[in-house]
Amino acid sequence: MSSCETCVVRNRAICAGLDSRELVALNTMGRRRNVSAGEPLIWEDDDSLLVANVIDGVLKLTTSTEDGREQIVGVAYPSDFIGRPFGQTSRASVIALTDARVCVFARNDFDRFAREHPGLEHKLLERTLAELDRTRSWMMLLGRKTASEKIATFLLDMSDRFGETGCAPTLMPAKRFALPFSRQQVADLLGLTIETVSRQFTRLKQDGVIGLPSRREVEVLDRRALVAQAG
Repeated sequence: MSSCETCVVRNRAICAGLDSRELVALNTMGRRRNVSAGEPLIWEDDDSLLVANVIDGVLKLTTSTEDGREQIVGVAYPSDFIGRPFGQTSRASVIALTDARVCVFARNDFDRFAREHPGLEHKLLERTLAELDRTRSWMMLLGRKTASEKIATFLLDMSDRFGETGCAPTLMPAKRFALPFSRQQVADLLGLTIETVSRQFTRLKQDGVIGLPSRREVEVLDRRALVAQAG
């Protein structure tokens, strides 16, 4: 049995629509790779040489200013697709936030395979449109939402993305999860100060909306109240 057929995210990844024969062909092109926390997988402005499916762990997508300031512009979770197919240059760096495992493909080989398999191209289009929707929602969050709404929205998104592990295409939101971000990274991501982030976490805890078992762990105690806080 190929590694594609035993992959825990297969039913949620872009290769979900492939049949067994196509999976065998795709499997010959890919390789599993472990990425340690802090290790880069793709560099911004480098030639686009590889694409990947995230199997386990969390990675961040970042861009940088000329003086080295970093901005997180996206986060990749298990079953997400990263890299720039059909493009010559990577538009963002991809760096592991936690220890991660990815299925890596040479970009040229993947492009050729996608052109020959319309089902995979269709999945790529679906992912692209979903990412566009998330980007528009994020613009709304950054431009119009208050600090409390930003934190609540961020925690709901994390809960949804860290849904129960398994192969089902529709997963239940996680009630407890470990944040892959430091408080400073949360602040940078949401356009807030670290002091504001800490105050909002403390307020949500005092109101009984969330629990904070440790500095990195979050437990959603009242999801309905968190949804209301998110506006």
